Amino acid sequence: MISRLKRTPGIYLVGFMGSGKSTIGRRLAQELGWTFTDLDQDIESAQGRAISAIFEQDGEEAFRRMESHALAVRVRQVRAGTPMVLALGGGAFAGQTNRDLLKGNGVSIWLDCPFDSLWERVSRATHRPLARDRRRFEELYQARRSSYSLADCRIEVCGDNPLVAVAAILELPEFHSLT
Repeated sequence: MISRLKRTPGIYLVGFMGSGKSTIGRRLAQELGWTFTDLDQDIESAQGRAISAIFEQDGEEAFRRMESHALAVRVRQVRAGTPMVLALGGGAFAGQTNRDLLKGNGVSIWLDCPFDSLWERVSRATHRPLARDRRRFEELYQARRSSYSLADCRIEVCGDNPLVAVAAILELPEFHSLT
């Protein structure tokens, strides 16, 4: 995997909403001196509206198409040589097309966080359209875990300090030659 990462310097953070993908991703990119991108922010910028508004106005299926398009744009940048840490939305890695796009274009890392921690982090947020009902939230969490398990690597995220997760990522064998 080290040679693949050197060829296509992309790190793709996947995991459920609230797992820390954006926070950890920013810190990791800073540590590596790479670009950081949040896929949801890309979509919001392109659409001129919040993710919650896209869900409400256009539906989840339309959002997923936008998400796949935004991901393809960023993967092209990685292929062109831009070293990037990319935080994917919680459902992006559940799509086979998106997983196929990432294969061979860097390393995917699952940030695996316990359900109760996730619920505590996101239940008060009004901008998360899929986090309004605890039962539905847990069903979605359980349903997506099998997709997340297909990531190249897995890091447990048990606390709120992003530097612990960054250190764990940098300890992966894939990253020893990068730092």
